[in-house]
Amino acid sequence: MKRYGFIFARGGSKGVPGKNIRPLGGIPLIGHAIKAGQDSGLLDRIIVSTDDEAIADTARQLGAEVPFMRPTELAQDNSPEWLAWRHAINAVDDFDIFVSLPCTAPMRIGDDVRRCIETFESDKCDMVITAREAERHPSFNMITVDTAGYATIAMPIGTDIIRRQEAPPVFDMTTVCYVTTPNFILEHDAVFQGKVKMVEIPPERAVDIDTELDFAFAEFLMERNS
Repeated sequence: MKRYGFIFARGGSKGVPGKNIRPLGGIPLIGHAIKAGQDSGLLDRIIVSTDDEAIADTARQLGAEVPFMRPTELAQDNSPEWLAWRHAINAVDDFDIFVSLPCTAPMRIGDDVRRCIETFESDKCDMVITAREAERHPSFNMITVDTAGYATIAMPIGTDIIRRQEAPPVFDMTTVCYVTTPNFILEHDAVFQGKVKMVEIPPERAVDIDTELDFAFAEFLMERNS
């Protein structure tokens, strides 16, 4: 079994400019994804897909491979990452297991990646994703507003359940790790077109960096844990 880890890091982030090589806890953000992949002990290669030479140079210095550059048309704000996944698969030699490690989840550890790979290889599924227990529940804490401006519960659950603790648990997807096969990506167009299993991640390791506030929170956690 050949397991390849991929890190997709384009250069044009607007929410946090230059975030993929911005220092966090003393190393560039992309370095945390590379280290988690290395620490998993299960990846044969760690490959970075980027359109940015500075990101490519940083990735190589931190021990990852950059055997190709991502085309500009696959590195725009509105470029589907699924297409970048396909491009990466077609740009390398044949392998068995595809593992995506987004830069935006710097608090993940090698064991999180290992659990995802082991879950995929031991369970019958097409994809493994990660998630954390949701802080809010669509049947109790989330609302929708109709065209007249009236609010109602997003997902009414029925009269027999009156406490959130009795309701089925819900989870927030995280960007910690995705595991699948190259064939699934080439033959499908989205994660949930197949049978999907979940690996639960503790909230403190499920931080997803999209904004400056997210980055500041990650810095706080890094300092607290150091």
